[in-house]
Formats: sequence, structure tokens, C-alpha cells
Amino acid sequence: MNLSLKPWNTFGIDRQAQHIVCAENTQQLLTAWQSAMRNQQPVLILGEGSNVLFLEDFSGTVIINRIKGIDIQEEADAWLLHVGAGENWHNLVQLTLEKGLPGLENLALIPGCVGSSPIQNIGAYGVELQRVCNYVDCVELNSGKPLRLSNEACRFGYRDSIFKHEYQNRYAITAVGLRLAKAWQPVLDYGDLTRLDPASVTPQQVFDTVCKMRTSKLPDPKVNGNAGSFFKNPVITAEQASLLLAQFPQAPHYPQQDGSMKLAAGWLIDQCQLKGTTLGGAAVHDLQALVLINTGQATSEDVVRLAHLVRQRVGEKFAIWLEPEVRFIGRAGEVNAVETIA
Repeated sequence: MNLSLKPWNTFGIDRQAQHIVCAENTQQLLTAWQSAMRNQQPVLILGEGSNVLFLEDFSGTVIINRIKGIDIQEEADAWLLHVGAGENWHNLVQLTLEKGLPGLENLALIPGCVGSSPIQNIGAYGVELQRVCNYVDCVELNSGKPLRLSNEACRFGYRDSIFKHEYQNRYAITAVGLRLAKAWQPVLDYGDLTRLDPASVTPQQVFDTVCKMRTSKLPDPKVNGNAGSFFKNPVITAEQASLLLAQFPQAPHYPQQDGSMKLAAGWLIDQCQLKGTTLGGAAVHDLQALVLINTGQATSEDVVRLAHLVRQRVGEKFAIWLEPEVRFIGRAGEVNAVETIA
């Protein structure tokens, strides 16, 4: 039986899966996974499909993780949250602000579910999940054995974690533990946030500013299918950075703790005059060059061809080779996105 994946990916790419299962608890998720294993079928676990590109029909079972629940405990110096993997991320950010628990406001309007947040170590406007993550609860898919990983054990990196490496396809995330310190420190390093007064700014003002920045530049997936930022912001060595900045002194750049330099992928793409570029039904968004959109009838081939073009142009101009942030899914599971668009 073939079922459409179009409602289950924010890119709106029309591919099929053999089975789609919505799991509302850990047992349902395990049952679906183990059943697929017995039938020797590939399995993919999705949240809201906000960071995937289906390259082909999926020849197995797609499990939609809808494990819900939000528990809040108060300690002397922090609030501790235990959040089900199937909760919507932005709704959680709003809820914490309404309850007077700041700390997530820079991460407003990031699409997707809470369970996906540690995989990518989601981040925006100077804050990454790593900063607030206390633990991640998983279940080992083969044995059904639960496991709690500390922040350190998650091996967070830039858009990276252990869940993209040895834990991929072995564990499913069931909940995320967050620690929001009561001693709130605003992070105002990016964009319009730099105009706010750190002495008087409120968490709500940070949230409102982030929402305004995101909605002014980023397309609504309900109108134009997209997966948010398509490419990672490249991180280059200090030597590469000094050469680049000698030639392009106006390039936005952000020093990292290890001495490397993070660049703005959107700026690099924009300098290649690629905004609005269209291939088939796929286009570079005309307000935010970092986002590739489905103008209505895009195929995955259109998106791959466009991503290849963007990567080539940026590489030719800056000698920097962009890597997709979006996960590419083939017939039997995730494939190498860089190789696909190279």
C-alpha cells in the first residue's frame, strides 16, 4: 500500500511510502519499528518533516513521532522541563514565555518537533540547544531499553550530535530535558537584537524581535514549501578567514571559541546574485538566499539541481563549498547530501 508523504514534509515534495504510522507512545513506536525489521523493511522516524528532502519514494515504514507531554519542575536556581519528543518546538517556546520561564526566546519559530532539536543541535541568533539541554531520553530500537544521555554524552557540535552518527538508526528520541536558569542572560549578538538595550530588555522583547526577523525573511511552509535554512553556515579556519576578509571586508563573520570563523551562508549566496533563481519548480527565496523553496510543483530533482547550482557558484566565487543542513532521504533511508549535490 503506497501512502503520500506530501503532508509529512514541509518541502511539500510528493513522494510515497509503503507504510506510515503515527506513534503516540514509546511502545507504539517500538512495535512499528520492530514490525518493519521483521519484514526487512527500511524505517524512518520523523517529527514534522521540517528538515528532510525525499529524493525518491520510501520503500518501507515512516514512523511519525507524536509522543507528547510537558512536565515542569522548579529548583532554587532553575526550571527543569521534561518534554515529549512529539511536541511542537515553537509552541514550547511560547508556553515557557507565558509561564515566565525565559531562555528559549532566541529559538522562536524554528520549525519541527522537540525530539528533532538535539539531532541538529538547533540554533539561531547566538543560542544553540546545547546551551539549555539537560539530557535526552532515548529508547534502543532493537531491545526497547531506555537510555538517558547527559548534555555531554550527546556530543553536540555545530548542527551536529551523536544522533547523526553512531546513534543514528539505533535509538529513537522519546523526550528532551531542558534546564532554564533563573538568572536570565539575554543573547543579543545578531541582527535587530543588537539594537536592544541589554540592561532593560525583556525575554518577550527578544522573542518578538526574533519572530519579526524570521517572518520578514523566511517563507511560510504552508504557502511555499521549504525546509528552513537549506545550507549550514560554513566554519573556516582563521587563515582562510583573513584571506577572505582581505578581499571581502564587508562579509559577516563570527569568531568561534576554537579560533575558527563562522560565515553567513545566506550572504555568500546573495553575493552570487542567486536570489530568485528558479530551476523547474524550485527557487532560491527572493528575501532570504539561504532558503530554497517549492514554488508549487517542485520535484526533488529540481531542488537537487538548484542546490548544486548554488554550491557551485559559491565555490567558484569564494572557494567555500557549502553543505546542506537538510537531511536527504533515499529509498532506504538517509543518503549523503553533499555527494548528492556535488
